[in-house]
Amino acid sequence: MQISEQHKAHFKTLNRQKVPRVMPAVAWIIGVGLLAGALFLIFAPWQQTSAGAGTVTALNPNDRLQEINAFVSGRIQEWYVRDGMRVKVGDPIVRVVDNDPRLLERLESERGQVVAKLESAQTAEQTANIDMRRMRDLYEEGLASRREFEQARIRVEELKSRVAEAAAELTRVEVNISRQSVQIVRAPRDGVILRVNAGDAATFVNAGEVVATFVPDNVLRAVEIFVDGRDVALVQPGAPVRLQFEGWPAVQFSGWPSVAVGTFQGTVEAVDPSAQPDGRFRVLVVEDEQADTAWPEERFVRFGAKARGWVLLGTVSVGYELWRQLNNFPPSLPPGQGN
Repeated sequence: MQISEQHKAHFKTLNRQKVPRVMPAVAWIIGVGLLAGALFLIFAPWQQTSAGAGTVTALNPNDRLQEINAFVSGRIQEWYVRDGMRVKVGDPIVRVVDNDPRLLERLESERGQVVAKLESAQTAEQTANIDMRRMRDLYEEGLASRREFEQARIRVEELKSRVAEAAAELTRVEVNISRQSVQIVRAPRDGVILRVNAGDAATFVNAGEVVATFVPDNVLRAVEIFVDGRDVALVQPGAPVRLQFEGWPAVQFSGWPSVAVGTFQGTVEAVDPSAQPDGRFRVLVVEDEQADTAWPEERFVRFGAKARGWVLLGTVSVGYELWRQLNNFPPSLPPGQGN
């Protein structure tokens, strides 16, 4: 409904109001901004990722943190290493001795007795074999009864069992001597002694007890990250990964990995078939050998250091990604994986 000129005359203040000159410019900026935002949401590409945090570890289980055990039961006599010390393969770590200082001497004496017992049983067996052959000849000539021949055979079998028992006893004694002789625990390979379990002459250890922990050298590093269960179906071995290591300065753009600074390339090596207790799945990531930038040296990124990874998936529009995040949907399948 239009206001007549007569009525407008009554609204003198309203008639004096002017539209600010800046308002058309503001309206134009808002309109252009909305159009640009709509075009950005529709056409701007966004690299979908599945993010997860984890730690630096070793790909080969034999290259991970190892426990060094005592070979024999006894007391600790001497340590040859300390925490953080670098060792070579075969270097001594600790000497463990039995509580009986004359144990080896007693075992050697027992071994001599068992050897004499074995030799006696073998001699008796040889003599019994000779008697059995002579008795067999007499039996065939009719000069001895069948009962006498069978008794000679039984005697031979009895002596064979004694020889076998003596040989088994000798083996047992030699095994004990061998075990007690290995009283010095040595480094299995080149590496660093991470931690030494404190002990002195008053400390008793059992066979198999941990005396030190050890980290090998020259191992293939990997990063284990844990991704959400809704994304794990899209994470496949060989998928590219961007990694950010703890303490390493980086600027990461999840949707545009090409402009990230301070991140490193990796490749998915394996995905666990079962979930962790918290419902996440472990993904092992190794270094991409074809990457332009290698991972930081081990002195900068050590085992156990924290890391964060982004597994690169499909490319979608920014608008679709916002809609997906608001609806808590999983990422889209990468091209070629829809079947």
